[in-house]
Amino acid sequence: MAERRGLFLRRVVALLKRCVPPPAPTAFLVLLVLVFGVSYAVGSAVGPVAPGMRSTDTGPQDPPGGPPGDDTGDSGGMGDMGGMHSGGGE
Repeated sequence: MAERRGLFLRRVVALLKRCVPPPAPTAFLVLLVLVFGVSYAVGSAVGPVAPGMRSTDTGPQDPPGGPPGDDTGDSGGMGDMGGMHSGGGE
């Protein structure tokens, strides 16, 4: 009876050893999750990097230049750059 129980326990231990992942990749994944968790917590506690920043999402509005592909609208604010040239040192 004791021999049977010992054989059963050995089989259970062998099965568990096959099911458990190797310790090195497991430790790496746990460390990775821990680092990202701490980073998220610190970022949430500190707040935004630039306090004056606001969300750029203003809702379902059309862009200033009209629908995409419409060449009659705003050109993206690049009109005042007439003095720019690639002349080097002038």
